[in-house]
Amino acid sequence: MQGLFGNAPKLSYFNGCSTGGRQAVTAAQRYPEDFDGIVGGAPASHTSTQAFGQIWFYQALADSASALPREKLTLLHDAVLNACDERDGAKDGVLENPLACAFDPQVLACKQGSDSASCLTQQQVEGVRRIYAGPSNPRTGHHIFAGLERGSELGWNPVPVSYAVDYFKYIVFKDPNWDPKTLNYDSDVARAGKGGNLVFDATDTDLSRFTKRGGKLIMYQGWAEPGIPPGNLVKYYGQIQQKTSGAKDSVRVFMVPGMGHCGGGNGTSTFDMVTALDAWRDGGKAPEQVNASRVRDGKVDRTRPLCAWPAVAKYKGSGSIDDAENFVCEVK
Repeated sequence: MQGLFGNAPKLSYFNGCSTGGRQAVTAAQRYPEDFDGIVGGAPASHTSTQAFGQIWFYQALADSASALPREKLTLLHDAVLNACDERDGAKDGVLENPLACAFDPQVLACKQGSDSASCLTQQQVEGVRRIYAGPSNPRTGHHIFAGLERGSELGWNPVPVSYAVDYFKYIVFKDPNWDPKTLNYDSDVARAGKGGNLVFDATDTDLSRFTKRGGKLIMYQGWAEPGIPPGNLVKYYGQIQQKTSGAKDSVRVFMVPGMGHCGGGNGTSTFDMVTALDAWRDGGKAPEQVNASRVRDGKVDRTRPLCAWPAVAKYKGSGSIDDAENFVCEVK
């Protein structure tokens, strides 16, 4: 760079999502001098325990008794929205903060002995509860990983995430014939937590070496994410705040209502985190909100502020719910 332009780069940034998000937090943790600013979307950082979650969701949906056909996923999703959509003051088809939604699928339970497209059998109710709760040790009750959030139902898939299966086949068990239906959430957790099985994990909560040299980190994730449970990012961010020197002034998280894995969904999933990062690292302006839009058929049909967690966007009470100007970021 210096040979071509006569100057070295003023600042160096990294931007990635999913596996790229894991690479982003890995850089902040292990190579704090490589980048001045980092954007990490939907970071697959806690890979070993995350894999247990992904197989857990698969088992719940693949089981013949608790499986949910597409029409029942739509039924469930609509019921969630009916219960919690207006909590932010606007009925707009997304949940601003699913953690504030206590929807219980039991309200959709069929009458005893019956089954139809307009209700859930008791086995299906229990399967949905398992997915919301996330995996836990059946013997000790220890919670292994976050569940999928209310509002993510349309993205649920009975096919197991391939790299989660491969992680167990080739790294943990070293058996290409391993069956994901056999995963044990007690003994296998201990087995996966040893040595080389943690090769992909990037779970260090102390980013002080990065923040002390002026590094800025922005992480984001969609609340409707069907693969990497977003509750894990919220938990990880809280841990960073406790362990990292200067985290309050150096680390931000933005949760995106209605967005799936790194994009898509019914939310405002078009935004520019790199510009926000540059304004922060180079200009000293910490991002409290990031402008976002929803694009359909090549046209913007909704704008909304993405708020620095734990703030969420709340409708002011008047004006179009598709205009960002009519929302304000508030901590509840």
